[in-house]
Amino acid sequence: MRLRLILRRLTVSAPRMSVRTALPWPFRWAVLALVFGFCAAIGLWAFEFGKDIAGLDSDTKEELRLARTELEGLRAQLASLKSERDKAQAIANTSETLMTSEKVARERLANVVRQLETDNQGLRDDLGFFEKLIPAAGGEGIVIRGLQAEVRGGRELKWQVLVIQARKSPPEFNGRLELTFTGMQNGRPWTTGLPGGAMPLKVKQYGRLEGVLELPSSVVVKTVAAKVLDGPVTRAVQSIKL
Repeated sequence: MRLRLILRRLTVSAPRMSVRTALPWPFRWAVLALVFGFCAAIGLWAFEFGKDIAGLDSDTKEELRLARTELEGLRAQLASLKSERDKAQAIANTSETLMTSEKVARERLANVVRQLETDNQGLRDDLGFFEKLIPAAGGEGIVIRGLQAEVRGGRELKWQVLVIQARKSPPEFNGRLELTFTGMQNGRPWTTGLPGGAMPLKVKQYGRLEGVLELPSSVVVKTVAAKVLDGPVTRAVQSIKL
């Protein structure tokens, strides 16, 4: 049996042998990668070629161009809106500044008007004062030409008396001025004079005396009377009602 096997191997009927060269595995993987890359390149080329044939790429480019155009338009519109906003803000700031300036100008004008009214009242008072200095026809000696009184705030009374000597180059008068205030307090008669009594009075041509009387609570002043005294003699009298 063994002999037959040995003879078969040595004869023409023996099985064929083939010698093959074995490639290393890294080289095989490199060859496979090249094949797959080549296939992918062919596929990509076919895809792009198909897009060109179908016109898809041109449509995409057109859409991109329209999108860029619209974006540029929106940017220009945004810049225009920002410019209009800045102009409106500047106008608003200017208007606010003008309103503030106008308010300050009105306040200054109101202060000037009040000052002018005060000056006008002072001029009227001075005019009345100097008119009272004009001697009355046929008048002689010392007279009371002006007696004024005004209650302020219900708690004080301001008074003023003008005394003149109605003749040319008179000698100096040395006397006293006595004031009497009468009214009502809680339904009862009320009378008082100056806190220090009669005031010394010296008049060459004219003299003006004034002061403030503090009033007790619930007092309503009705009349004010002024007397010019020369010793025990009363030289002039005047009274007013409030």
